[in-house]
Amino acid sequence: MPRSGAEARSRLKQAALELYRENGYDKTTTAEIAARAGVTERTFFRHFPDKREVLFDGEADLRSDLTQSVASAPEGLAPLEILLRAFKKAGRIMERNLPFAEPRRDLIAATPTLRERNLAKAAMLAEALAEALRERGVEDRVARLAAQVGWATFHHATQAWIGEPGRGLDEYLDEAFADLRELGAGVR
Repeated sequence: MPRSGAEARSRLKQAALELYRENGYDKTTTAEIAARAGVTERTFFRHFPDKREVLFDGEADLRSDLTQSVASAPEGLAPLEILLRAFKKAGRIMERNLPFAEPRRDLIAATPTLRERNLAKAAMLAEALAEALRERGVEDRVARLAAQVGWATFHHATQAWIGEPGRGLDEYLDEAFADLRELGAGVR
């Protein structure tokens, strides 16, 4: 039996990932996840509201980390530079979770329910970033656009990194944001 809440949570995440890969997301129950993790189903629901959320654990921490990074960025930076700094800082969380990231990505891609949830979470994160930029005085229209484009660029970089983790995530982020700047350079 797990001795701490953090240990139980970790075991539940691992058990869910294993069962989703073995049986498919739709055919896996919360009772099976709990049994594999060595806890009760009640314990499962103490940690997660439903079986989707096991794969999205940490989203609230990521949102908090990103918005705090935006708020504390030095003055005078352009919105996309603020976001790049925030993404690099948040990337440390992702780097610690790399073993979970690739199978999670594959499960989400293969499961419509999870893709829908992933899109909803991404929209909430982009809105939180836009709000953080607005609080810094960035005009609403620019804040929303920067947050959406920035989040898409972050997602692009992380997906490339998960697929080929031989280089650090920061390198992928720098490359993706450089590509973004180049794309915008020719627009008049």
